[in-house]
Amino acid sequence: MNWRSIWAIAQKDLKEVRQNKAAWGPAIIVPLIFAILMPILFTVLPQVIPVEDVERELGDMDVMLEAMPPALLALFDGLGLEQMFVLYMAGFMLAPLFLIMPLMFSTVVGSDSFVGERERKTMEALLYAPISDLELFLGKVLAAVIPAIGLSWITYLVYIIVVNVASYPLFGRIWFPLAPWWPMMFWLTPALAVLGISATVLISSRVKTFMEAYQMSASLVVLVLALVVGQVTGVLFLGVGTVLLIGSLVWLVDALLIYLSVSRFNRTSLIANL
Repeated sequence: MNWRSIWAIAQKDLKEVRQNKAAWGPAIIVPLIFAILMPILFTVLPQVIPVEDVERELGDMDVMLEAMPPALLALFDGLGLEQMFVLYMAGFMLAPLFLIMPLMFSTVVGSDSFVGERERKTMEALLYAPISDLELFLGKVLAAVIPAIGLSWITYLVYIIVVNVASYPLFGRIWFPLAPWWPMMFWLTPALAVLGISATVLISSRVKTFMEAYQMSASLVVLVLALVVGQVTGVLFLGVGTVLLIGSLVWLVDALLIYLSVSRFNRTSLIANL
């Protein structure tokens, strides 16, 4: 396997994606909302409205707390109502939303992998290049996994800073991130990025336009929305053990999907469809 050829393909794709405004639009807007606007809203609001109004609006907080596992419930001991609200929203309720980012970033770049080549009329030269199908596939995957994970981690970092700065007057200390966020950042996020990439590269090799590939691969976000619903309804809380378990399952699916994608990836059929 020629890693120099794989990296050359990845570098070429990264350069082309940087020039694709349609690909980078969501990658800029979504982090701004998740990492800046939402944490400011949920951390500043309880600090500027009267305690009585908070208590009246959040009368179901006790019900939500009772549904939490004891290990997570211990985090709320000794906290006031405003502090509990901020910790609950910024530390737990918004967490699943951040798992949309690695999928979104990877599907944006992955969707441009083969469809972009076809639209730019560069597909034929790439397919006739003296490299193996596996090297071509891995180059495309690598071009998507680097920005997907990198942008996700940058967004996490901005979120951590914003949450601590905005809530410091309320807590008087740096309290975030909570323990479940570490495996979510470094175990589950890369797993979801690889999941989106391996599926999207295969999809983009079979469709004709960037938007078609992006719309088909965007359906993977439904998996993350299920976690959001589970967190909101109290059926599921993303504790450390839960995150590690979900991440392990996603990595297993990744391994299977990559095997199927590589085994079914056929450059000859792509040449025939030019």
